[in-house]
Amino acid sequence: MSKEVLDTRRSAMRWLALSLGIINPGESRLSAVAVLDALVNFQFMKKQDPSVKELVEYINANWERINEKTLRYHLLRMKRMGFVENSKGRFSFKPPSFGDRFDAQAWSRSTFEAFYGAVAVKVGEVVNGLKSKDQLV
Repeated sequence: MSKEVLDTRRSAMRWLALSLGIINPGESRLSAVAVLDALVNFQFMKKQDPSVKELVEYINANWERINEKTLRYHLLRMKRMGFVENSKGRFSFKPPSFGDRFDAQAWSRSTFEAFYGAVAVKVGEVVNGLKSKDQLV
């Protein structure tokens, strides 16, 4: 990670969104990054689960205006990716398998172990499958 990543909150959030696969390299739309930032703010700084209204207010004050439909789209996308869950109109990151749910280190450790553990299994399967392939044709 370069020094520039941590220079501003926006650059750090963009790096995090890229690392989690929430956005793709070269993507210029910031709405997904803004939603991620709002969730990080509420979960790890304020230690609370926000409502859609609270998320909209935070994003509108700190990023650029976002409409509720766009916000809900990104929340649903992050939910399908396994990062976010909701209950009773409140949203939060999926809690870690161990540790405090408001602890960023516990959350990131658990998240990456789950996602990259599954990737590691698939990579192993592909590499093992290559043993029976002797040519690139």
